[in-house]
Amino acid sequence: MMSMKYCRRSLSTCCSMLILSMTMSSTSFAQESLPFPPTPRPKAERTMELSTYAKPEALNHLPADAPNILIVMLDDTGPALPATYGGPINTPTLSAVANEGVSYNRFHNAAMCSPTRAALLTGRNQHRVGFGQIAEFANAWEGYTGSWPATTASVAKVLGYYGYATSAFGKWHNTSSTDISRMGPYDRWPTGRLVGFDYFYGFLAGEASQWEPAIVENTSVVEPKHDREGYHFTQDMTDKAISWLRNHRAVSPGQPFMMYWTPGAAHGPHHIFKEWADKYKGKFDAGWDVMREEVFAKQKKQGWVPASTELTPRPGTLAGWDSIPDQEKPFQRRLMEVYAGFVEHADTQAGRLLEELDRMGVRDNTLIFYVWGDNGSSSEGQNGTISELLAQNGIPSDIKDHIRVLNELGGLDVLGGPKTDNMYHAGWAWAGSSPFQSTKLVAAHFGGTRTPLAISWPKAIKHDIEPRSQFYHVNDIVPTIYDVLKITPPKVVEGVSQEPIDGVSMVASFNDPKVPANKKEQYFEVMGSRGYYKDGWFASVFGPRIPWKPGIDPKIVNWSPDNDKWELYDLSKDFSQARNIADENPEKLKELVSSFDAAAYDNKVYPVGGGLWSMVFHPEDAPHNPATEFFYTKDVFGLPEASAAKVGVLSNLATIDLELTPESKGVLYAVGAYSGGMSVWVENGKLTYEYNAFQIERTRIESTKPLPTGKVKLEIETRKSKGPIGPLAIVIRANGEDIASGTVPRSASIGFTPNDAFDVGMDSYSPVSEAYFDRAPFKFNGKIENMHVKYLR
Repeated sequence: MMSMKYCRRSLSTCCSMLILSMTMSSTSFAQESLPFPPTPRPKAERTMELSTYAKPEALNHLPADAPNILIVMLDDTGPALPATYGGPINTPTLSAVANEGVSYNRFHNAAMCSPTRAALLTGRNQHRVGFGQIAEFANAWEGYTGSWPATTASVAKVLGYYGYATSAFGKWHNTSSTDISRMGPYDRWPTGRLVGFDYFYGFLAGEASQWEPAIVENTSVVEPKHDREGYHFTQDMTDKAISWLRNHRAVSPGQPFMMYWTPGAAHGPHHIFKEWADKYKGKFDAGWDVMREEVFAKQKKQGWVPASTELTPRPGTLAGWDSIPDQEKPFQRRLMEVYAGFVEHADTQAGRLLEELDRMGVRDNTLIFYVWGDNGSSSEGQNGTISELLAQNGIPSDIKDHIRVLNELGGLDVLGGPKTDNMYHAGWAWAGSSPFQSTKLVAAHFGGTRTPLAISWPKAIKHDIEPRSQFYHVNDIVPTIYDVLKITPPKVVEGVSQEPIDGVSMVASFNDPKVPANKKEQYFEVMGSRGYYKDGWFASVFGPRIPWKPGIDPKIVNWSPDNDKWELYDLSKDFSQARNIADENPEKLKELVSSFDAAAYDNKVYPVGGGLWSMVFHPEDAPHNPATEFFYTKDVFGLPEASAAKVGVLSNLATIDLELTPESKGVLYAVGAYSGGMSVWVENGKLTYEYNAFQIERTRIESTKPLPTGKVKLEIETRKSKGPIGPLAIVIRANGEDIASGTVPRSASIGFTPNDAFDVGMDSYSPVSEAYFDRAPFKFNGKIENMHVKYLR
């Protein structure tokens, strides 16, 4: 009999399930309401003599020999990058999956992290799941809440009821940024009741340092790691994934599993060991224009793109390689080398999972989906950077400043290490989109939405080198899984009516590359950039934002979707969207625009461009702690910025009651990381305040008088002026007496980091200041009674 541990959802169901047989059954499981009804129990009377006893009838809710399921998805990796399909980056694991299965060259994502993940895990369009924008910029409109609704059960929850063990590793990014502290609430965490994974190990925010990540295991915050020798998060999460597989098999050897493995790579910051970056030395010396042309030639030679495909030109708003000053080119080349090493390393770690499946003898019956990217390559590094959130905070900088700071730190080899949050020039992202237009954050062009997909299942899919060219989307993965398992998508889960499934099954294409397309229509929308596919035609609007240009164009303030000019492409003749034929086909364009409007209404996309609300127009409405006063003690550390006082962003008065001695030392409070943050610490009888404006500008203010001892009341007053990145006037007092003052020239407008934290009495994860970099977390060795923060007008 199957162990009762096999299913946490329904004890009566679990104890009655049979060990899976060796062949797939054709039985259909039309259970439209979950959980399954309880199994009738034998009659119980006052005594055992009067009672009847019989073992419950064995029930099985899965086909015989149901496959294990592994979903691998990388982050911010463009369609032209993997060597598997003609790109410059070595991808042995993607090649292994492709070489034993099949590949899809017209598969699509949602052009942005959280939206793609929501669609992938539910089989629904992202706005139905409340993720029309990333979690950090959610708002109150239904399609943009960033709060996973009970009406869109995840594949993990559904498969759990059917008897699967489920796990997730790596980047999550589908929980509101105000809900990811150790205080929860946990219902929308990966293992929460509204999502339903059995186990999770990874980070909840949109990105993380690979050297000092903010990790949670299920609902427990993992103690920050400060071992920089040999540690890397992608390796760590893979170790955990392999351990989970082994423990699962030890406890429940006959139970199928589903694993969702999604590393932070290659989202910024691009962090990787030097030796991995060095593999690519010299490979990108010719620049991004040449790289794009070389990749395109290989794509054609391999048959990955049709012979008639045209290479789209570089947009006029993006710099050509020849326009980059010669003295800057080594910096730009190294940024791409680091990125390439980061990507190859992640793909290689995915290979360790395949090796473990081989070792366990279950690879043959494991259905693997390798989704190359959750969106196209990211152009958010804009002109190339050592601190990626400079751009997001709207702080202008010159590449000379980046190179100057880099040289102070040790030169080009520092890139990719713990002292930079580097991202490459947008030109490299564009090159990684060959032959398409645009990049991540553009839903109008395939450079933002198209991603290679490889599927293998040796037991059931015959290897075939011919690319599958049916138009598919990440929302088709869940319906495909349900089709394989003969599961009817439930209409009710735990008493809640479910939104319809938007995706379609890809099963018919597994062993027939020529099967007619069964996905007739699909909309795309990200922050006003939008597109609509219908029966081989594609209509699109670029939208109000240019992701690779710094700042926000003033024109966006008056933008309306009603004034946008649509493009139109005939994909049957134009694989790369090279020829806009809107003017020649006004009726077809009108038809597709009308279809987009209907889909937008049905999927809660309205208002079109709603994702811009809290990102551009009203940042005060982005998820944040609404309090204006905060009360902390030394027990408060590792608090995500969205849950904490904005001590480095808004005018505030921080008051700390503590005890000081001549030996007192350590951080009193800090927020952010080495890549950007602020910190206050004491040492050698002196207090120091440091504001790290994303490494480009560090302001240090030190006390001019010895600190008093005994019980002391410290006050750090911050007053901001002149706009969102304006200067800060700092005044520091001890027991009412001024001991330091100064001015921070430029400040953050949004925040310092999604990964790092606000801490009292230490500086967890990445240290803000070089002064105690090698002593992090540099815990305060004395007593902090209270800390009070109040915003000032």
